[in-house]
Amino acid sequence: MHRAPYAADPDSHAGREWAGPAVGEQRGPRSDFQRDRDRIIHSMSFRRLKSKTQVFIAPDGDHYRTRLTHSLEVAQIGRVIARALRLDEDLTEALCLAHDLGHPPFGHAGEAALSDAMEPHGGFCHNAQTLRTVMRIECPYPQHDGLNLTWDLLEGLAKHNGPVTAPGWALAELDAAFPLMLGSWPSLEAQVAAVADDIAYDNHDIDDGLRAGFLSLDDLLTLDFLADQWRTVEKRFPHAARERLLREMIRYQIGLMVKDVIDHTAAQVAGLGSVAEVRAAGRQLAGFSPAMAAQERRLKAFMYERLYYHPEQVAAAERARDVVARLFAALSRDATLMPADWQARLPAHEPQRSRVIADFIAGMSDRFAMQALGAIDGTQPVGLINV
Repeated sequence: MHRAPYAADPDSHAGREWAGPAVGEQRGPRSDFQRDRDRIIHSMSFRRLKSKTQVFIAPDGDHYRTRLTHSLEVAQIGRVIARALRLDEDLTEALCLAHDLGHPPFGHAGEAALSDAMEPHGGFCHNAQTLRTVMRIECPYPQHDGLNLTWDLLEGLAKHNGPVTAPGWALAELDAAFPLMLGSWPSLEAQVAAVADDIAYDNHDIDDGLRAGFLSLDDLLTLDFLADQWRTVEKRFPHAARERLLREMIRYQIGLMVKDVIDHTAAQVAGLGSVAEVRAAGRQLAGFSPAMAAQERRLKAFMYERLYYHPEQVAAAERARDVVARLFAALSRDATLMPADWQARLPAHEPQRSRVIADFIAGMSDRFAMQALGAIDGTQPVGLINV
């Protein structure tokens, strides 16, 4: 495929933090962005996503999404959009696969608990933790810390949702070591990864919510644009079972959103001649049209009201927050409860000491966090599994 002039180029990227092969030097058939993607896939942090919360905390059912399956779905959507816009598919895929590596156990409930515990020590942010994970915590190489990803990938992870004007301590430290131009908009590949994330969880969370019984078709049809799509699939497949029609409606909605992003973004970038011009535009270029963006905001509001803030979800989140808070308190009191390799890297002074404890907890899966707390206090947390 002929790359668009505004696409990122793996042969002229902005380098890596640690010295290695020269930019553009081939090591086998892979480009530098393909190497980035492969380093992410082979990382322990990526593997642990299989047991981290997406919507439902530590679900019993095998069919509910986790952070891992969500990340794979985001990557599939991101590649489709990138290919249509003639962007670099490998950089887009790598960004999609890595975007949630910093999430602690229990999703946003776990993040809230770590944020509370870390308030005296600079706070906690899952997006900054993603950068901290790939730049400092994952250490598979003898020469340096981190995965040594390209600047282009790190920049996209840092600000795929837009410029960062007030970075917290974690992102500020990393930016000081390897400046990421935090105040500007990132590449189109990063912008596409962000909207692919929205498309994936907006629609796949509907699927999981229906499966769990927290959402119903009647609920969904209160949104006129979903009602229109339901009528479309009913008319097209009049004899299909209701469950199949529901899944077809979700696929149809994804297709509409993807097409909208491609059409709107293509119009926004027409005439641009370089990645530098993308950044110089000073605004988001890849995303929904105004009409689709309005519908997407309504869908998000609906999902918060009916699913994310469902009473059973809120109760499970409170129990999950308690697990993380108790873990942090126990490890702060007695660091010998941590594995030997983590004890060895634990600083003696604050705030660095608490930040490393937060690193350890943030890397846990849901089930490991519950098992760890059970081993520490002699009890087994119960009641977290809600579907």
